[in-house]
Amino acid sequence: MVLDVLQGSCVIGATASVASQVVAGESLRLDPVLAFGLYGLLFGGTLPHYFYELLERIFSEDVVAYPLAKKLLFERLIYAPLIQAFSLYTLARFEGKNHKAALKQLYALYMPVLEANWKWLTLFQVVNLAFVPPMLRVLFMNLVGFGWAMFLATKRRQQGQRKEN
Repeated sequence: MVLDVLQGSCVIGATASVASQVVAGESLRLDPVLAFGLYGLLFGGTLPHYFYELLERIFSEDVVAYPLAKKLLFERLIYAPLIQAFSLYTLARFEGKNHKAALKQLYALYMPVLEANWKWLTLFQVVNLAFVPPMLRVLFMNLVGFGWAMFLATKRRQQGQRKEN
């Protein structure tokens, strides 16, 4: 099961990067495709898997009142900001950028990407936490993640193009 999730995350990330480039009408660049695929393979399945397990343990219905609200607040205010920073930095490094260039890209993209995450993915997280069984939450968010990875790939490419001009 875990291997399937890892492979799925890899395929989703790489495919979303390709789709983003195709939709933009650009020629295919392999460095972002490989970066998104490698990120999905190494982190796209494992980090969310263990996060959702932790979330269930900390905010169990047997232990706390209003577990859905607390899970959502924890995910949106703690996990989302941390995983977005980690993702942006790691993707840049996987593309071959050095530390300084990766940080520069992170600083340029972090707040717009995080705000978009809060704006567009909060409803999907409510559905995920309220209606999706815990063992399927990573799969559900990976399916949502296809669109999110396309958005990230587009934002990163646009930021790179602004830097070149």
